[in-house]
Amino acid sequence: MNKTMAEEKINREEQKKQTEKLVHKLITAIDEYPDRANNYYDLGALLTRLKDYEQAEELFMKALGIFDAKQDQEAIDLLNYGLGNLYYEVGKVDRAIDLFNKIEDPKRKADSYLMLAQSYMKKGLHKQAVAYGLTAHELRPNDPEINQVLGDSLLALGEFAQAGDYYDKILKRHPGRADTQFNRGLVAMVLGQPYQDYLNQAKQLDLAYYQKSEQKIADIEKTLRKTQSHND
Repeated sequence: MNKTMAEEKINREEQKKQTEKLVHKLITAIDEYPDRANNYYDLGALLTRLKDYEQAEELFMKALGIFDAKQDQEAIDLLNYGLGNLYYEVGKVDRAIDLFNKIEDPKRKADSYLMLAQSYMKKGLHKQAVAYGLTAHELRPNDPEINQVLGDSLLALGEFAQAGDYYDKILKRHPGRADTQFNRGLVAMVLGQPYQDYLNQAKQLDLAYYQKSEQKIADIEKTLRKTQSHND
């Protein structure tokens, strides 16, 4: 085993230990303070990140039962948001949409509108995604995730100039986003603007993402060639 592989193995084991410690800490917090909804939410969100979906769902359902009985709406909203994220993650998008639509807490509104926009985008319903994205944008105009979902939905709808505006807003503050750089490059290609710099940046930032998305460049080039031959 070479040094790098050995180091990676040690790092993985260290990460695993840290994660187990954190899970244990959150379980203890629930035992000590069973009436604090955020303890259940934090553990459920961590289990979701660890792809332990069954346990996460079980925990969210159990917690919802507890706080439903207390009619604690703020806690119910928080837990519905966590369970909605879990369903979104595993591809049960309609169930996620139902839960995000139930959220009433003003503090969580922008997040739930963003997740609704992302959910509709996952379903390929880009007009609905734009509608929810715009509502989220009114609440948090500088949020890069909200601007990204708007840019991506508008790009899918062929509204290239508008999509470019949202990507530009992100890149002013967050130039290190490969997905934004890449999609801004696609927009520039279609609009006849210089695009290579955007694509180079995306490639440098995240080669795997770039390679996974490269087909889109070829598709757009093909479409542009067709359009040009029709116009000639």
